[in-house]
This record gives sequence, structure tokens and C-alpha cells, in this order.
Amino acid sequence: MLMSGSEQQGPRGRVAQGERTRAAILRAAVDLASIEGLEGLTIGRLSTELAMSKSGLFAHFGSKEELQLATIEAARAIFIEEVVRPVLESSERGLPRIWELCERWTEYAQRGVFKGGCFFAAASSEFDGRPGPVRDRIAEIMLEWLAALERGVREAQEIGHLDAKADPRQIAFEFNALEMAGNWAFQLYGDLKAFTRAREAIRERLRSAATAQAPPIASLGTARREGKLSSFARSSSNE
Repeated sequence: MLMSGSEQQGPRGRVAQGERTRAAILRAAVDLASIEGLEGLTIGRLSTELAMSKSGLFAHFGSKEELQLATIEAARAIFIEEVVRPVLESSERGLPRIWELCERWTEYAQRGVFKGGCFFAAASSEFDGRPGPVRDRIAEIMLEWLAALERGVREAQEIGHLDAKADPRQIAFEFNALEMAGNWAFQLYGDLKAFTRAREAIRERLRSAATAQAPPIASLGTARREGKLSSFARSSSNE
């Protein structure tokens, strides 16, 4: 006797399908929230966007807040894959790593990984004055990013690339502020030079704290940029 598709699939297959559906829903939710805001992200709005029944969405998310929190976690996972993990896996410790963290962030925002720009820049601005679980989770994730920047500065000091007397927390604060300013100008005004200005300001801040043992500031990121250009040239020649 032949089994139906659902019977062949079995419990594991149905679970896997459910996880894929949830992931697809959250990818759409992340993009929608980055454009329209987390507060506007409701079961009803998402069902319209996906042409999916509300009951189907309620099977995955029982409330608006649950949907918002799940969307934040999905955005965090994307951010880690786009920005943090590549840096930890490929960059050298010290000045190259802290520069690469900032460079990856500006690239991620400029490339439009999220359709509305940096998800967390928008979400933190939207919820900074709204107490509750959503605000708390956004704040925790922003602290994670600040901690990553601060850790990068401390590593650069330990290696001898940055002045040991410099305040790592202050430098991390400044880098984050410059990145946020670049995202703001790019999103609000369409300023195509916004991220270039942010990069140059970060470069100057590093130069002001660099020691004689630090690699040349001007060379930071050069190898990867040249690699990207070479890759682009190869792909263009093959078309």
C-alpha cells in the first residue's frame, strides 16, 4: 500500500517543514519591520504581506509581542552572520580586527541587508523610550555590539597597536555613534557619501590612538577590498 506524502514525510519532516516556514515568515517580518517599524508589525499586517491566513501565523506566534521578539532574534542571527562571524573567522587580532568590525557594519548597512537599513538602528530609536520586553531585548543586543567593539579595542591595546591609556569604552561608543550617524544620513537623505564619512572618522580616531607598532592605518581593509574588486572583475569577464 502506497503512503500519502504526509505519511511519508513523518513527524520529523513536518517539523522541518514547520521550521522552514517559520524562518521564511521571520525573514519577511525582519524586512517589514525595518521599513515600517516593529510597532507596526502585527499578525494582521504580516498576513497581508505574505498572503497567509492569520490562523496560520498564530500557529507560529501567539501574540504581537511574541512575533516582535522572534523577529528581533531573527535579525540578530542575520547580523551575526553578516558582520560578526566573518570578522572573527578571518581577521587578525588587533587594529585590523577592530577596523574590520566597523567596516563590515558599514558595508552591511550600505548593502541593504535589511530593506529599511540597519534593523537595530531603527528598532533602538523606535523603542528607546518604551519600557517592556521588546525594548529590553533590543537594549541587550545593542550592548552585545558595543561589547564586541570594546573587546576589539582592548585586544588592539594588548597587542600594542593602540595606546594603553585610551578608554576602550569611549572609543567603542564613538565608533557606534559614527556608524549610526552614517546610517541615519544614508536612510533619511539618501546621502551616498554618508558611510564614507563615517569610515574616515573612524580611521582618524584609530590614527589618534595608534602606537608606533600599529600597522599603517591607510592599509587597513585594503587586501579585502582588492579581493572583492578582483572577484567582481572575474565575474564580469565571465558574463
